[in-house]
Amino acid sequence: MDSKELAVQAVKLLDMKKAEHVNLIEIQSVSSLGDYFVIATGTSSTHVKALADELEFKLKEEGVEPSHVEGYRSNSWILLDYGAVIVHVFTRESREFYDLDRLWRDGQTVDVSPYLIKEPNSDFTTQGETNHEV
Repeated sequence: MDSKELAVQAVKLLDMKKAEHVNLIEIQSVSSLGDYFVIATGTSSTHVKALADELEFKLKEEGVEPSHVEGYRSNSWILLDYGAVIVHVFTRESREFYDLDRLWRDGQTVDVSPYLIKEPNSDFTTQGETNHEV
């Protein structure tokens, strides 16, 4: 699975587990840290852990394991490092405090709307401005 496919899969899995404000930023042109950041918000510390657990479990089923996981005990921010794709799962407060979306604004925000599940009778919205598609 290449980095683009992995990033999109992470977006889909987080969305299926009801993550809020899922954002995908291509960072390869501005950093050597990786190719993509996936940033998502959980509604509580329990939800943040559930999102991270589900993502890790589902990707392991596909033969993809993180090289490193940080913050699992913090209750507010869990980082899963898949090499070229780094996933950040925050509580609302921590996401606002660290504001990675703003810090990495030089990267390209990817339109995730094609990968999100639209619930019946809901408006379809995504966070951030779209600069290019995956």
